[in-house]
Amino acid sequence: MRLFDHIGITVEDLPRSIAQFDPVMQALGCTRQDADNGVSWYREEDELILFPAREPGSGPHRHGRVGWQHLAFPVDSREEVDRLHAIALGAGWTAVSGPKSFPRFNDRYYASFVEDDNGIRLEFMHNPPREPGA
Repeated sequence: MRLFDHIGITVEDLPRSIAQFDPVMQALGCTRQDADNGVSWYREEDELILFPAREPGSGPHRHGRVGWQHLAFPVDSREEVDRLHAIALGAGWTAVSGPKSFPRFNDRYYASFVEDDNGIRLEFMHNPPREPGA
């Protein structure tokens, strides 16, 4: 059984968030599905859903407060990290860190962090397995 089925995120301005998330989620190979009160992207059985805030003006989320920290998407190469980072910036996300190596995690870890208008932070990361005998 999978650990997670879906992740739901509440956003202040749903149309703006769709414009920011859609290029990234499409680049990750997800399919978009619009609904009356939200939008989702899915790939196989994994799903990310955006919902409009029930209390307008209650955002943005502040990184480091109790609650959401970030969502990491593993990818197959450093080039893919770079590509997704550029797509996110082109869609209006703000660069937080990287793309770069993060030796504090390990010598293979390469990632970037971006944040949207709601304070939602994503990570694109490449962390290949250690070479046998290394």
